[in-house]
Amino acid sequence: MANQLLAARGGGQVGEKWARNLVRRKPVIKLQITRQCDHQRVLCSNPAIIGPWFNLVRNVKAKYGILDEDTYNFDETGFQIGVGGSVKVVTASERRTKPLGVQPGDREWITLIASINAMGWSIPPFLILKAKHHDQAWYHNNPKDWRIGVSDNGWTTNELGLAWLQHFIQHTEARTVGSHRLLIIDGHESHQSLAFQDLCEQSKIITLCMPPHSSHILQPLDVGCFAPLKQAYKEELRGLADNYIHYIDKKAFLATFRLVFNKAFSKDNILSSFRATGLVPHNPEVVLSKLEVKPRTPTPPALGPTLWQPKTPSNAWEIEAQTTLIMKRIRDHKSSSPDSIIEMVLQVKKGSTLKVHSHTLLEARIASLEEANQAASERRKRKKKRIQKGGTLSQAEAEDIVGQRDVEAQLEAERRQERVRTGSSAGSIRRCKNCSKAGHNKRTCKRDTAEVED
Repeated sequence: MANQLLAARGGGQVGEKWARNLVRRKPVIKLQITRQCDHQRVLCSNPAIIGPWFNLVRNVKAKYGILDEDTYNFDETGFQIGVGGSVKVVTASERRTKPLGVQPGDREWITLIASINAMGWSIPPFLILKAKHHDQAWYHNNPKDWRIGVSDNGWTTNELGLAWLQHFIQHTEARTVGSHRLLIIDGHESHQSLAFQDLCEQSKIITLCMPPHSSHILQPLDVGCFAPLKQAYKEELRGLADNYIHYIDKKAFLATFRLVFNKAFSKDNILSSFRATGLVPHNPEVVLSKLEVKPRTPTPPALGPTLWQPKTPSNAWEIEAQTTLIMKRIRDHKSSSPDSIIEMVLQVKKGSTLKVHSHTLLEARIASLEEANQAASERRKRKKKRIQKGGTLSQAEAEDIVGQRDVEAQLEAERRQERVRTGSSAGSIRRCKNCSKAGHNKRTCKRDTAEVED
């Protein structure tokens, strides 16, 4: 908003600390967080359990000669596609309740299975949608190596977990440096199935399961990737809600997810995730030193000062009245102090400036609404076409199926044109079922009427 107002005046952009400095200068506003912190996971952390975990990782890597280049972490996370999150907003300092934000409200669940490598790259995402059939519209402009599966509730199953492992092997086999790969996992049922473990053994993949209730400090994906991903998605979702896009379906989710995935799963984020969990480089102290942090009761906010309401014009009539009064004061002014006149001029200036700023923001809002509605309109135009029941499909496989159908449709259209050209389609003219003549139907046929008259 501040950047838009500056741009309207031919200025640049505000600095990184502008909002913080503004709050410091204005005692009537403050920064307020609209979410509460949950300390349950912190309370479950135990140095007696976390310490041996790092010894286990070090010993397993030494036993199998596993290199940092072959060290992976994988996990899943869920999205409620129409549910945004809490954000930090500027509000009046005397406010005691938390402000509310508008969100689309669609709570359909979509699961992401992701994996990252300690060298800073990620496996293509594996998404699980709630459906029975694959819809052609899902595969619009996705990267070729993305894969989508379906389940009855949008959650992971043992079969989909095994399909993800095959997806993982496909994208890591050629990049393996040593003889074995290390895959750090949690205790989810789909990660512990017999078929999953058998395929890991066949592919020389060593799995290590983290201690329970510790993924928030030991799992790289939880520490450095999932949070930025969800925050970026919530920001995109909030932008749609601000533009009155209140219905988010699977097509809209995938279009939004494409925008945010690569930003969150950047090389810097992945490297810092492994570093912050003490895995690569091996440094248990990074985690162990944080386990002594105790939850703290927040200090109650102080009562804010009473607001002073300036007499500034807020509409065209008040500006006209203020201007008339100023002109009268100028005509009557002789040797008296000009302070009152100057004050009124400044009030008019302030009121006019506010209206200009409001107009600038309104124009920006209209442009944003038009852009968002155009994107939503284009998504609605895509027809729902089933291309496969169950299973999983990569973007490339889905495009192959759609392309083959397009070819078949084109050939069928050419055959129809050929039949019309040669006259072989004459038999396809609609005729009356009663007398077999063209030009009418059974209901309007005169044959029955003639027989009755005879």
